[in-house]
Amino acid sequence: MENFTPYSALTGGILIGLAATLLLLFNGRIAGISGIMSGLIKAERTELFWRLAFLIGIMMGAFLFHQIKPDFYQPRENFPVWLLAFGGFLVGFGTRMGNGCTSGHAVCGIARFSVRSIAATITFMATGFLTVYIMRHVLGVLA
Repeated sequence: MENFTPYSALTGGILIGLAATLLLLFNGRIAGISGIMSGLIKAERTELFWRLAFLIGIMMGAFLFHQIKPDFYQPRENFPVWLLAFGGFLVGFGTRMGNGCTSGHAVCGIARFSVRSIAATITFMATGFLTVYIMRHVLGVLA
């Protein structure tokens, strides 16, 4: 939290909302990153370009921001790599199980008043809170 500023959070939120709105407006698609990514595997030729463009745009945005403000975020040192890999596996498993990720459910689904997305968002937020509590206060891993 030492790098948190309301301006960066507001700017990031506006950019995410703008990207989701433009994708829906121009392509009629929901900006669920896990769906866009998994759709690359079995994408039709007409779907391939916009999926790649959207994902490359996300990566380029992060890269450009890092070039502008290289000290904004520093990775945590001495963090167990196995724990990162296990967490990544659980996130991937959860997105398949929940039929979507935070961008699809929380950003786009809640904006459309989707009951399923609201339930999914509450579930993965509660799971995240519980995981951090267990890792920090029970296991002492994130202390």
